[in-house]
Amino acid sequence: MFKRFLTTKPPTGVFLMNMGGPHNLDEVGPFLHRLFSDGDLIPLPFQQQTSVFIAKRRTPKIVKQYAEIGGGSPIRMWTEKQGELLCQLLDKQCPETAPHKPYVAFRYAPPLTEESLRQMKKDGVKRAIALTLYPQYSCSTTGSSLNELHKRIKELKIENDIEWSVIDRWHSHPGLVETFAQHIEKSLSEYPQEERSKVVLLFSAHSLPMSVVNRGDPYPAEVAATVAQVMKRLGHSNPYRLVWQSKVGPAAWLGPRTDDAIKGYAEKGVKNLLIVPIAFVSDHIETLFELDLEYGELAQEKGIGFKRVESLNADPVFIDALASLVKEHLVNPKQTTQLALRCPSCVNERCRQTKEYFQ
Repeated sequence: MFKRFLTTKPPTGVFLMNMGGPHNLDEVGPFLHRLFSDGDLIPLPFQQQTSVFIAKRRTPKIVKQYAEIGGGSPIRMWTEKQGELLCQLLDKQCPETAPHKPYVAFRYAPPLTEESLRQMKKDGVKRAIALTLYPQYSCSTTGSSLNELHKRIKELKIENDIEWSVIDRWHSHPGLVETFAQHIEKSLSEYPQEERSKVVLLFSAHSLPMSVVNRGDPYPAEVAATVAQVMKRLGHSNPYRLVWQSKVGPAAWLGPRTDDAIKGYAEKGVKNLLIVPIAFVSDHIETLFELDLEYGELAQEKGIGFKRVESLNADPVFIDALASLVKEHLVNPKQTTQLALRCPSCVNERCRQTKEYFQ
Protein backbone atom coordinates (compact mmCIF):
# COMPACT_ATOMS: atom_id res chain seq x y z
CA MET A 1 0.00 0.00 0.00
CA PHE A 2 2.61 2.55 1.08
CA LYS A 3 4.85 1.99 -1.95
CA ARG A 4 2.17 3.61 -4.10
CA PHE A 5 2.71 6.95 -2.36
CA LEU A 6 6.54 7.04 -2.33
CA THR A 7 6.54 9.74 -4.99
CA THR A 8 6.52 13.51 -5.18
CA LYS A 9 3.60 13.36 -7.59
CA PRO A 10 0.29 14.04 -5.82
CA PRO A 11 -2.20 11.19 -5.97
CA THR A 12 -5.29 11.14 -8.12
CA GLY A 13 -8.13 11.15 -5.63
CA VAL A 14 -10.96 8.63 -5.83
CA PHE A 15 -13.68 10.08 -3.62
CA LEU A 16 -15.99 7.24 -2.58
CA MET A 17 -19.41 8.55 -1.58
CA ASN A 18 -21.92 6.54 0.43
CA MET A 19 -24.33 6.87 3.33
CA GLY A 20 -22.08 5.26 5.92
CA GLY A 21 -23.07 3.77 9.24
CA PRO A 22 -22.07 3.85 12.91
CA HIS A 23 -18.80 2.05 13.51
CA ASN A 24 -19.81 1.33 17.10
CA LEU A 25 -22.85 1.76 19.33
CA ASP A 26 -21.74 5.19 20.59
CA GLU A 27 -21.96 6.55 17.03
CA VAL A 28 -25.62 5.52 16.54
CA GLY A 29 -27.15 8.69 18.03
CA PRO A 30 -25.01 11.18 16.06
CA PHE A 31 -25.52 9.07 12.92
CA LEU A 32 -29.31 9.24 13.26
CA HIS A 33 -29.24 12.96 13.99
CA ARG A 34 -27.23 13.67 10.83
CA LEU A 35 -29.49 11.39 8.81
CA PHE A 36 -32.78 12.95 9.91
CA SER A 37 -31.29 16.45 9.58
CA ASP A 38 -30.82 15.91 5.85
CA GLY A 39 -33.82 17.28 3.99
CA ASP A 40 -32.49 15.82 0.74
CA LEU A 41 -32.88 12.32 2.19
CA ILE A 42 -36.00 12.59 4.36
CA PRO A 43 -37.89 15.88 4.03
CA LEU A 44 -39.50 16.76 7.37
CA PRO A 45 -41.47 19.76 8.63
CA PHE A 46 -39.26 21.94 10.88
CA GLN A 47 -36.34 19.71 9.85
CA GLN A 48 -33.73 20.71 12.44
CA GLN A 49 -36.06 20.56 15.43
CA THR A 50 -37.87 17.43 14.27
CA SER A 51 -34.61 15.59 13.53
CA VAL A 52 -33.42 15.99 17.14
CA PHE A 53 -36.69 14.54 18.46
CA ILE A 54 -36.81 11.59 16.02
CA ALA A 55 -33.12 10.70 16.45
CA LYS A 56 -33.43 10.71 20.25
CA ARG A 57 -36.58 8.61 20.14
CA ARG A 58 -35.20 6.04 17.69
CA THR A 59 -31.67 5.69 19.11
CA PRO A 60 -32.42 2.97 21.74
CA LYS A 61 -34.19 0.80 19.17
CA ILE A 62 -31.48 1.21 16.55
CA VAL A 63 -28.72 0.58 19.11
CA LYS A 64 -30.31 -2.82 19.79
CA GLN A 65 -30.38 -3.58 16.06
CA TYR A 66 -26.69 -2.76 15.62
CA ALA A 67 -25.88 -4.82 18.71
CA GLU A 68 -27.51 -7.81 17.00
CA ILE A 69 -25.20 -7.51 13.97
CA GLY A 70 -21.97 -7.26 15.94
CA GLY A 71 -22.06 -3.82 17.58
CA GLY A 72 -21.70 -1.61 14.50
CA SER A 73 -21.96 -1.39 10.74
CA PRO A 74 -19.36 -3.11 8.54
CA ILE A 75 -19.91 -0.56 5.76
CA ARG A 76 -16.74 1.39 6.60
CA MET A 77 -14.62 -1.75 6.52
CA TRP A 78 -16.10 -2.82 3.18
CA THR A 79 -15.86 0.65 1.62
CA GLU A 80 -12.23 1.06 2.66
CA LYS A 81 -11.46 -2.37 1.25
CA GLN A 82 -13.28 -1.60 -2.00
CA GLY A 83 -11.37 1.67 -2.33
CA GLU A 84 -7.99 0.13 -1.65
CA LEU A 85 -8.50 -2.78 -4.08
CA LEU A 86 -9.89 -0.41 -6.69
CA CYS A 87 -6.88 1.91 -6.49
CA GLN A 88 -4.44 -1.01 -6.64
CA LEU A 89 -6.03 -2.03 -9.93
CA LEU A 90 -6.05 1.53 -11.23
CA ASP A 91 -2.33 1.91 -10.51
CA LYS A 92 -1.69 -1.08 -12.79
CA GLN A 93 -4.20 -0.18 -15.48
CA CYS A 94 -3.71 3.62 -15.53
CA PRO A 95 -0.04 4.32 -14.72
CA GLU A 96 -0.28 7.78 -16.29
CA THR A 97 -2.65 8.96 -13.52
CA ALA A 98 -1.02 6.93 -10.73
CA PRO A 99 -0.76 6.87 -7.83
CA HIS A 100 -4.46 6.67 -7.06
CA LYS A 101 -5.66 7.12 -3.51
CA PRO A 102 -9.11 6.31 -2.09
CA TYR A 103 -10.92 8.79 0.14
CA VAL A 104 -14.02 7.43 1.85
CA ALA A 105 -16.65 10.14 2.25
CA PHE A 106 -19.70 9.14 4.24
CA ARG A 107 -22.72 11.37 4.53
CA TYR A 108 -23.82 10.55 8.08
CA ALA A 109 -20.92 8.81 9.86
CA PRO A 110 -17.13 9.15 10.02
CA PRO A 111 -15.20 9.63 7.86
CA LEU A 112 -17.44 12.53 6.86
CA THR A 113 -17.13 14.50 3.62
CA GLU A 114 -15.28 17.41 5.23
CA GLU A 115 -12.74 15.09 6.89
CA SER A 116 -11.85 13.44 3.61
CA LEU A 117 -11.67 16.78 1.79
CA ARG A 118 -9.20 18.10 4.37
CA GLN A 119 -7.06 14.99 3.88
CA MET A 120 -7.14 15.48 0.10
CA LYS A 121 -6.04 19.09 0.55
CA LYS A 122 -3.23 17.95 2.85
CA ASP A 123 -2.15 15.35 0.27
CA GLY A 124 -2.00 17.99 -2.46
CA VAL A 125 -4.57 16.31 -4.68
CA LYS A 126 -5.13 18.23 -7.92
CA ARG A 127 -7.37 15.77 -9.78
CA ALA A 128 -10.26 13.90 -8.19
CA ILE A 129 -13.16 11.70 -9.24
CA ALA A 130 -16.30 11.77 -7.12
CA LEU A 131 -17.52 8.17 -7.39
CA THR A 132 -20.94 7.41 -5.97
CA LEU A 133 -21.36 3.96 -4.48
CA TYR A 134 -25.09 4.23 -5.05
CA PRO A 135 -25.34 2.68 -8.54
CA GLN A 136 -28.78 4.22 -9.12
CA TYR A 137 -29.04 8.00 -8.79
CA SER A 138 -31.42 9.64 -6.34
CA CYS A 139 -31.55 13.24 -5.19
CA SER A 140 -31.81 11.71 -1.69
CA THR A 141 -28.54 9.79 -1.90
CA THR A 142 -26.02 10.74 -4.58
CA GLY A 143 -27.66 14.15 -4.92
CA SER A 144 -27.33 14.75 -1.18
CA SER A 145 -23.69 13.62 -1.18
CA LEU A 146 -22.85 15.94 -4.07
CA ASN A 147 -24.63 18.84 -2.37
CA GLU A 148 -22.58 18.21 0.75
CA LEU A 149 -19.36 17.90 -1.26
CA HIS A 150 -20.02 21.22 -2.99
CA LYS A 151 -20.83 22.90 0.33
CA ARG A 152 -17.61 21.70 1.97
CA ILE A 153 -15.48 22.60 -1.07
CA LYS A 154 -16.72 26.17 -0.76
CA GLU A 155 -16.17 26.23 3.02
CA LEU A 156 -12.56 25.08 2.61
CA LYS A 157 -12.08 27.58 -0.24
CA ILE A 158 -10.66 24.93 -2.60
CA GLU A 159 -13.01 25.54 -5.56
CA ASN A 160 -10.06 26.18 -7.87
CA ASP A 161 -7.53 23.81 -6.26
CA ILE A 162 -8.90 20.46 -7.42
CA GLU A 163 -10.17 19.46 -10.84
CA TRP A 164 -13.30 17.40 -10.20
CA SER A 165 -15.32 15.08 -12.37
CA VAL A 166 -18.28 12.99 -11.28
CA ILE A 167 -19.48 9.44 -11.79
CA ASP A 168 -23.04 10.01 -10.65
CA ARG A 169 -24.76 6.76 -11.75
CA TRP A 170 -23.86 3.39 -13.24
CA HIS A 171 -27.03 1.36 -12.86
CA SER A 172 -26.56 -0.63 -16.07
CA HIS A 173 -22.78 -1.05 -16.06
CA PRO A 174 -21.99 -4.53 -17.46
CA GLY A 175 -19.68 -5.37 -14.55
CA LEU A 176 -22.32 -4.48 -11.97
CA VAL A 177 -24.90 -6.56 -13.81
CA GLU A 178 -22.48 -9.49 -14.10
CA THR A 179 -21.65 -9.46 -10.39
CA PHE A 180 -25.31 -9.49 -9.39
CA ALA A 181 -26.05 -12.24 -11.91
CA GLN A 182 -23.20 -14.44 -10.67
CA HIS A 183 -24.30 -14.03 -7.06
CA ILE A 184 -27.87 -14.95 -7.97
CA GLU A 185 -26.72 -17.99 -9.93
CA LYS A 186 -24.61 -19.11 -6.98
CA SER A 187 -27.60 -18.89 -4.63
CA LEU A 188 -29.94 -20.59 -7.09
CA SER A 189 -27.50 -23.50 -7.40
CA GLU A 190 -28.18 -24.30 -3.73
CA TYR A 191 -31.80 -25.26 -4.53
CA PRO A 192 -32.74 -28.73 -5.82
CA GLN A 193 -32.79 -28.82 -9.61
CA GLU A 194 -36.52 -29.48 -9.75
CA GLU A 195 -37.29 -26.38 -7.61
CA ARG A 196 -34.70 -23.96 -9.01
CA SER A 197 -36.67 -22.34 -11.83
CA LYS A 198 -39.69 -21.78 -9.55
CA VAL A 199 -37.78 -19.72 -6.96
CA VAL A 200 -39.16 -16.18 -6.95
CA LEU A 201 -36.47 -13.49 -7.07
CA LEU A 202 -37.34 -10.49 -4.92
CA PHE A 203 -35.15 -7.55 -5.88
CA SER A 204 -35.25 -5.34 -2.80
CA ALA A 205 -34.15 -1.70 -2.84
CA HIS A 206 -34.32 1.11 -0.30
CA SER A 207 -37.64 2.91 -0.69
CA LEU A 208 -38.26 6.63 -1.15
CA PRO A 209 -41.02 8.96 0.10
CA MET A 210 -43.65 9.43 -2.60
CA SER A 211 -43.14 13.19 -2.29
CA VAL A 212 -39.63 12.63 -3.67
CA VAL A 213 -40.80 10.18 -6.34
CA ASN A 214 -43.54 12.53 -7.54
CA ARG A 215 -41.04 15.38 -7.78
CA GLY A 216 -39.45 13.41 -10.62
CA ASP A 217 -36.60 11.57 -8.90
CA PRO A 218 -35.01 9.10 -11.38
CA TYR A 219 -34.22 6.44 -8.76
CA PRO A 220 -37.20 4.07 -9.28
CA ALA A 221 -36.58 3.95 -13.04
CA GLU A 222 -32.85 3.38 -12.60
CA VAL A 223 -33.36 0.57 -10.08
CA ALA A 224 -35.80 -1.02 -12.50
CA ALA A 225 -33.18 -0.68 -15.24
CA THR A 226 -30.67 -2.61 -13.14
CA VAL A 227 -33.23 -5.34 -12.49
CA ALA A 228 -34.08 -5.55 -16.21
CA GLN A 229 -30.42 -5.92 -17.19
CA VAL A 230 -29.78 -8.57 -14.53
CA MET A 231 -32.80 -10.58 -15.62
CA LYS A 232 -31.71 -10.30 -19.26
CA ARG A 233 -28.26 -11.61 -18.29
CA LEU A 234 -29.96 -14.51 -16.42
CA GLY A 235 -32.03 -15.35 -19.48
CA HIS A 236 -35.19 -14.58 -17.50
CA SER A 237 -34.66 -17.88 -15.71
CA ASN A 238 -37.02 -17.13 -12.81
CA PRO A 239 -40.14 -15.17 -11.94
CA TYR A 240 -39.28 -11.92 -10.17
CA ARG A 241 -40.57 -8.71 -8.63
CA LEU A 242 -39.04 -5.41 -7.54
CA VAL A 243 -39.95 -4.46 -3.95
CA TRP A 244 -38.98 -1.69 -1.56
CA GLN A 245 -37.68 -1.73 2.01
CA SER A 246 -36.71 0.56 4.92
CA LYS A 247 -39.76 2.85 5.06
CA VAL A 248 -39.58 5.37 7.91
CA GLY A 249 -42.48 7.36 9.37
CA PRO A 250 -46.19 7.66 8.53
CA ALA A 251 -45.93 9.37 5.11
CA ALA A 252 -46.55 7.45 1.89
CA TRP A 253 -43.46 5.70 0.48
CA LEU A 254 -42.78 3.79 -2.72
CA GLY A 255 -44.17 0.25 -2.65
CA PRO A 256 -44.83 -2.63 -2.59
CA ARG A 257 -42.98 -3.10 0.66
CA THR A 258 -40.62 -6.04 0.96
CA ASP A 259 -42.27 -7.37 4.12
CA ASP A 260 -45.72 -7.12 2.52
CA ALA A 261 -44.43 -9.06 -0.49
CA ILE A 262 -43.17 -11.83 1.79
CA LYS A 263 -46.57 -12.07 3.47
CA GLY A 264 -48.43 -11.92 0.16
CA TYR A 265 -46.42 -14.65 -1.53
CA ALA A 266 -46.66 -16.87 1.54
CA GLU A 267 -50.46 -16.55 1.35
CA LYS A 268 -50.37 -17.38 -2.37
CA GLY A 269 -48.47 -20.62 -1.77
CA VAL A 270 -45.08 -19.60 -3.16
CA LYS A 271 -42.52 -22.04 -1.80
CA ASN A 272 -39.21 -20.16 -2.03
CA LEU A 273 -38.11 -16.52 -2.12
CA LEU A 274 -34.58 -15.40 -2.95
CA ILE A 275 -33.90 -11.80 -1.87
CA VAL A 276 -31.51 -9.70 -3.97
CA PRO A 277 -30.38 -6.37 -2.39
CA ILE A 278 -30.18 -4.64 -5.76
CA ALA A 279 -29.35 -1.07 -4.66
CA PHE A 280 -26.60 -1.81 -2.12
CA VAL A 281 -22.95 -2.59 -2.90
CA SER A 282 -21.92 -3.77 0.58
CA ASP A 283 -23.37 -5.23 3.75
CA HIS A 284 -24.81 -2.90 6.37
CA ILE A 285 -27.84 -2.79 8.66
CA GLU A 286 -30.37 -2.99 5.80
CA THR A 287 -28.94 -6.34 4.68
CA LEU A 288 -27.67 -7.86 7.92
CA PHE A 289 -30.54 -6.88 10.20
CA GLU A 290 -33.56 -5.87 8.13
CA LEU A 291 -33.28 -8.53 5.43
CA ASP A 292 -31.46 -11.37 7.20
CA LEU A 293 -32.95 -11.15 10.69
CA GLU A 294 -36.22 -9.19 10.56
CA TYR A 295 -37.53 -10.43 7.23
CA GLY A 296 -35.94 -13.85 7.68
CA GLU A 297 -37.93 -14.27 10.89
CA LEU A 298 -41.08 -13.02 9.16
CA ALA A 299 -40.65 -15.57 6.37
CA GLN A 300 -40.16 -18.34 8.91
CA GLU A 301 -43.36 -17.31 10.70
CA LYS A 302 -45.25 -17.37 7.42
CA GLY A 303 -43.80 -20.73 6.40
CA ILE A 304 -42.08 -19.63 3.20
CA GLY A 305 -38.52 -20.48 2.15
CA PHE A 306 -36.25 -17.45 2.38
CA LYS A 307 -32.63 -16.86 1.39
CA ARG A 308 -30.60 -13.76 0.56
CA VAL A 309 -28.07 -13.35 -2.22
CA GLU A 310 -24.60 -12.43 -0.96
CA SER A 311 -23.76 -8.72 -1.12
CA LEU A 312 -21.16 -7.45 -3.59
CA ASN A 313 -18.64 -6.37 -0.93
CA ALA A 314 -15.10 -7.11 -2.21
CA ASP A 315 -15.98 -9.64 -4.92
CA PRO A 316 -13.14 -9.44 -7.51
CA VAL A 317 -15.69 -9.23 -10.33
CA PHE A 318 -17.22 -6.18 -8.65
CA ILE A 319 -13.83 -4.56 -8.01
CA ASP A 320 -12.98 -5.12 -11.69
CA ALA A 321 -16.26 -3.40 -12.57
CA LEU A 322 -15.38 -0.38 -10.43
CA ALA A 323 -11.92 -0.22 -12.00
CA SER A 324 -13.40 -0.39 -15.50
CA LEU A 325 -15.85 2.38 -14.62
CA VAL A 326 -13.20 4.71 -13.21
CA LYS A 327 -10.60 3.88 -15.88
CA GLU A 328 -13.03 4.81 -18.64
CA HIS A 329 -13.77 8.05 -16.80
CA LEU A 330 -10.07 8.88 -16.38
CA VAL A 331 -9.54 8.49 -20.11
CA ASN A 332 -12.67 10.48 -21.00
CA PRO A 333 -13.87 12.51 -17.99
CA LYS A 334 -17.25 13.30 -19.48
CA GLN A 335 -20.20 13.75 -17.15
CA THR A 336 -23.39 11.83 -17.84
CA THR A 337 -26.03 13.79 -19.71
CA GLN A 338 -28.32 13.27 -16.73
CA LEU A 339 -26.12 15.02 -14.15
CA ALA A 340 -27.10 18.56 -15.16
CA LEU A 341 -30.81 17.80 -15.41
CA ARG A 342 -32.89 18.70 -12.36
CA CYS A 343 -36.15 17.01 -11.45
CA PRO A 344 -39.13 18.71 -13.13
CA SER A 345 -40.55 19.85 -9.77
CA CYS A 346 -37.23 20.60 -8.06
CA VAL A 347 -37.14 23.82 -6.03
CA ASN A 348 -33.87 23.07 -4.21
CA GLU A 349 -31.43 25.94 -4.80
CA ARG A 350 -28.54 23.87 -3.47
CA CYS A 351 -29.24 21.29 -6.16
CA ARG A 352 -29.05 23.92 -8.89
CA GLN A 353 -25.77 25.33 -7.60
CA THR A 354 -24.21 21.88 -7.18
CA LYS A 355 -25.11 20.74 -10.68
CA GLU A 356 -23.76 23.94 -12.19
CA TYR A 357 -20.48 23.57 -10.28
CA PHE A 358 -19.82 19.96 -11.27
CA GLN A 359 -20.71 20.49 -14.94
